[in-house]
Amino acid sequence: MLLKQLSILNYKNIAEANLEFSNKINCFIGDNGEGKTNLLDAVYFLSFCHSMFSNIDSQMMKHDTAFFMLQGTYIQDDEMTMEEIYVGMKRGAKKQFKRNKKAYKRLSEHIGLIPLIMVSPDDVSLITGGGEERRRLLDMVISQYDNTYIDTLNRYNKALQQRNALLKQEEEPDATLLSILEEEMAEHGERIYHKRNDFVERFVPVFNNIYNRISGEKETVSLRYISHCQRGRLLDIIQKDRHKDRAVGYSLHGIHRDELEMLIGGYPMRREGSQGQNKTYVISLKLAQFDFLRQTISATTPLLLLDDIFDKLDAQRVEMIINMVSGDDFGQIFITDTNREHLDRILSNGHSDYRIFHVKHGEFEEQQSTM
Repeated sequence: MLLKQLSILNYKNIAEANLEFSNKINCFIGDNGEGKTNLLDAVYFLSFCHSMFSNIDSQMMKHDTAFFMLQGTYIQDDEMTMEEIYVGMKRGAKKQFKRNKKAYKRLSEHIGLIPLIMVSPDDVSLITGGGEERRRLLDMVISQYDNTYIDTLNRYNKALQQRNALLKQEEEPDATLLSILEEEMAEHGERIYHKRNDFVERFVPVFNNIYNRISGEKETVSLRYISHCQRGRLLDIIQKDRHKDRAVGYSLHGIHRDELEMLIGGYPMRREGSQGQNKTYVISLKLAQFDFLRQTISATTPLLLLDDIFDKLDAQRVEMIINMVSGDDFGQIFITDTNREHLDRILSNGHSDYRIFHVKHGEFEEQQSTM
């Protein structure tokens, strides 16, 4: 998929922008806090129906304004099929999300139309944060190639929330209703487990290959998926400890407790990894997601968004990443950096199809290469 044009009104610190993009490389240069990441987040919003950084849509609205609007014009890789995606929101009202001027009945119908991978400094939370961050990584990738995944996950979460509400009651909950909800959790939870497990098994070799290329095979890393479903039938596991769940007031077992262990040399990455190794790990995760989606989704190549990714990496690893993203395996790329040198090195690999924008105070000015 290629993003040809983007219009923005009142999105974070961007009052107004109308931009046309290169089919290959688009570079955004400027100091921190000027709006580079906000531009990438707008592109992300048009793919996932929410911001990369918050699910509270009203927080995306520029201060002291009454609405925000994003509109992107996309074409398929074959440059034959065009898609116009629009999102608008007035303060105090629900957002409107449209494809070719037609509103979606459910936003989940949109996920996967414009596959996208974003790499940002915040990705280190995949290592340092809680299990929810890592489950979100699984969900984000799988939902882009499996259009039934989000609906199954939503059904599981609904049953989970209802069961937790019963467990919190002072009076003894209705046993029949608990059983019904547990059966719902088990049915949808096992479907989610099998989809996650299948993804991890296929994904790990891709991830290991990319990490080895970036690191020069200096370290051995791995991923390990852990789930209560690996112990047996999920319904049996949930119901076995119902009394414990009742005591604490929430569900202790289920796919909402799944974990994706991140290891280096066989030990937890969060404990053993240096800053450079952590950053290499999460960049490799994201580039592997890109490669996985590129091979899985037959009709289109994902967009790749790289937000200030070179900090805290040694020169060799920066060089390897630059060589990788400059290659023919990647499609349209959006890169931000405070350092013009990194971007010029990417462009020096012979790409004639690129655009460079200087960003200041939420405004974008196209520039020429200095090479």
